[in-house]
Amino acid sequence: MAMQKTETRDFSIKVNVVYVSQESKPDQNYHFFAYKISITNNGSSPAQLMSRFWLITDSHGHKEEVRGPGVVGVQPKIQPGQTFEYESACPLHASTGSMKGHYQFVAENGESFTVEIPEFYLIAPIALH
Repeated sequence: MAMQKTETRDFSIKVNVVYVSQESKPDQNYHFFAYKISITNNGSSPAQLMSRFWLITDSHGHKEEVRGPGVVGVQPKIQPGQTFEYESACPLHASTGSMKGHYQFVAENGESFTVEIPEFYLIAPIALH
């Protein structure tokens, strides 16, 4: 699948999505997607990722909001020039959907700021036929 990318306040976010056929059950309308996110600090000072927010929407119009501290159990401090990568997954009860959201960061000086996560699409191969 195509990679999505956005840049906000000295940070760039890249997302790569794959459909995991061995975890999916299309006959039961269950589709499993894995995604890898790269967060690069292009700025001149470190910042710590404190929390995340996701809005997950499937093609049936069902929306789910996910909020929580950090990502995959950590709150990484990302140094200038450093990239932090993690992998996660999203099950859907539809063959297509999308995700978007934001990360909340705290800069070294205590300032809080938001970095947008670009909307990216979850598309099962069967949806393309």
